[in-house]
Amino acid sequence: MARPYRLFIIRHLKTAANEKRQYCGWTDVELACAKGVPVEFPNSVDQVYGSDLQRTRQTAAIYFPEAAYHEDSRWRECHFGDFEGKTYEQLKDDTDYRSWLEAPWQVAPRNGETLLQVKTRVFDALYDLPNEAVVVTHGGVIRLLLEAFSTDSRSFWEWHVGNGSVWQFEWENEQQWKEGKPCTSLSVVPITAKQNM
Repeated sequence: MARPYRLFIIRHLKTAANEKRQYCGWTDVELACAKGVPVEFPNSVDQVYGSDLQRTRQTAAIYFPEAAYHEDSRWRECHFGDFEGKTYEQLKDDTDYRSWLEAPWQVAPRNGETLLQVKTRVFDALYDLPNEAVVVTHGGVIRLLLEAFSTDSRSFWEWHVGNGSVWQFEWENEQQWKEGKPCTSLSVVPITAKQNM
């Protein structure tokens, strides 16, 4: 019987920009609190993949302090261009912003990138991963993967991806995954702090 193919995708922990509800794509901000405890994970983790930005590297170091981290800019958040660092309240009357919200796959933020451009680079990185890979990335990237692989009909904006959440995508075998088929199982993985650290 073919071995299941699994990926664990983690959103970085909270930043000050997250707390202020600012768009934060390629701006290299730190975590709001760069301290924390390692976690108990369903599998042994000695390799972690993810974005090259500080907030993902810091999250990986907190969750998996013994693991080697493989950074890759293809796992970055969407480049929000001129919307970077701004909130919905600051942008809501901007016609370019409204156009982007209505058609993010085709319309880019001024001087930023469309979701289609994000998907192209993320999927390029995705298919380089080994089975059981753990990836620390960003909310927009995870929403994109959820929209692509979930059997749920929710659109990109409808998915809630909390800071620090761990999503497990599972296919019956590697072939299904490589063919881009919907995953056969999708769940949010509960993780707990390691004791006696």
